[in-house]
Amino acid sequence: MIAAPSDESIAQAVSALQQGQLLGLPTETVYGLAADALQPQAVAQIYQRKGRPADHPLIVHVADAAGVAHFASEVPAFAQALMDTFWPGPLTLILPRRPGVGEAAAAGQDTIGLRCPSHPVALRVLQAGLQATPAIFGLAGPSANRFGRVSPTTAQHVAEEFGDDLLVLDGGACDVGIESTIVDCSRGQPVILRPGHVRAQQIAQATGMLVLNKDEALDQLPSTEEPKAPGTLTAHYAPNATVRLMDAQAMVAALGVLGAQAKHLAIYSRTAMRSASADVVMRTMPAQPEAVAHELFSVLRDLDAQAVKLIWIEDVPADAAWDGVRDRLQRAAASA
Repeated sequence: MIAAPSDESIAQAVSALQQGQLLGLPTETVYGLAADALQPQAVAQIYQRKGRPADHPLIVHVADAAGVAHFASEVPAFAQALMDTFWPGPLTLILPRRPGVGEAAAAGQDTIGLRCPSHPVALRVLQAGLQATPAIFGLAGPSANRFGRVSPTTAQHVAEEFGDDLLVLDGGACDVGIESTIVDCSRGQPVILRPGHVRAQQIAQATGMLVLNKDEALDQLPSTEEPKAPGTLTAHYAPNATVRLMDAQAMVAALGVLGAQAKHLAIYSRTAMRSASADVVMRTMPAQPEAVAHELFSVLRDLDAQAVKLIWIEDVPADAAWDGVRDRLQRAAASA
């Protein structure tokens, strides 16, 4: 059931969460499938409904930076600087977990991923949860889709995934459109485990520290274990159609070979393309990475709805501004 975010529906949502039920929750990144992070049976429902591997941890959403203390045993100074700079916002921090707290959401790890979303509806639910009796201190909330598939950026997307028995608060289309940046803060230095809207340069400026990516961390932090994080499997974010990443020149050449016989094909590119076949679905990719991130998952879902079998997507530029979009595209194409 899709509901407008009224005082009544917010109260209904909090009541459902207290009873161990799931909720479709809008955030600025994507819609989440939320449950009380401190109810193991409710968290287990998330894994079951999504078909998510049991060892794949969930991000816990909190109302503010003060909520971190309930879940984290330690907050390094550079992690606090990131919270002060980017929260509420699309940044998840991996922190040491308090023993006995949030173990199900953390998939048994000694660390836990925490973030404070900036979407006003998500914040209303989180704040109302804190004031409820019993209180809800945080919401486990992975993307509200079947595991490995395209993330939802509208309430209707969530309803299409899970049906009418799930309460979904309609917060409109997500502003950012791709999942949060994940920064591991558990190993003494910021390590980006998943790129997103918040970039490495911004993290470096906020912390005054060198920011490592996953590969650099393996070389420079050899004695520490990398925590598992959501959205980091090689194949992820995949539509039903097969995704192929191509440069513009290769795309033009391939269209020429196909000629008028091309069917069940869609193209998503910044470069203008022509096809001799009227059956080819053409979508124009915006020139700016933020605009592409905002619409990417919606475009993939729309193309699936048109029953295309193959989606050719033009490679994005190599600069850091495109890291989040490039990551999602490469993982979508890896499912081929």
